[in-house]
Amino acid sequence: MNVTSRGISDVGRKREHNEDSLLIDDALGLYIVADGMGGHQGGGTASRLAVETIRESLRAAKANGASVPHQGPLEENPLREVLRSAVERACRSIFQAAQTDPGLQGMGTTVTALALDDQAAFVAHVGDSRCYLIRGEEIFQVSEDHSLVNEQLKAGAITPEEARTSRFRNIITRSVGFEEQVAVDLLGLEVKPGDRMLVCCDGLSNLVEDGEILQVVREGPLEAVPQKLVDLANDRGGDDNITVIVLQVGESAP
Repeated sequence: MNVTSRGISDVGRKREHNEDSLLIDDALGLYIVADGMGGHQGGGTASRLAVETIRESLRAAKANGASVPHQGPLEENPLREVLRSAVERACRSIFQAAQTDPGLQGMGTTVTALALDDQAAFVAHVGDSRCYLIRGEEIFQVSEDHSLVNEQLKAGAITPEEARTSRFRNIITRSVGFEEQVAVDLLGLEVKPGDRMLVCCDGLSNLVEDGEILQVVREGPLEAVPQKLVDLANDRGGDDNITVIVLQVGESAP
């Protein structure tokens, strides 16, 4: 699969430290955004451990044959379980590290990991970082936020407008490493030439609407998209770290 990718992580305007981690590995076909929590030391450690562990797990699995192109249904592709197991392993590694260092106790991280295999994309997701698919003139949120605000939205307790300004919007209901085990959302989709995909933390999605993301990504060029999105979030206050990865599959988007 011919893929072009770019990414950036920015501390934002209000935070002193960047607790986000990102990974762009075109050779491995792996792209990750992890938004750490638990203080500067804990949050940064958790997100870094997550990225490193998932990368090592996929590298080992592909070396053992998981990179063989799969011709069957998406749900039978072995990369699905490889990616799920990698996130679960990261969860255990972070939790165990916290048990040995009082300064790291309670740390955790979101994880949104995108893995490409031939003409398929798989997303392993925990927390409120996001993965989007931009196809033609439409944008689709592939992942579902594990957040208190999203639970309130689904229950009809608040409106989308209230969700955007809720003081609870940074409270997540699931994270990697806070406990030893975590339920991982796993999604698979077929990708087409011209598709663009974006992985980001809530430092972007809390301040920039989906329609605005679509406009920036479509206008491109790809190399400039991450910085334009970061600048847009910072112009609106930059109240959190901002991390963005964008990639394009195959031929240029229309």
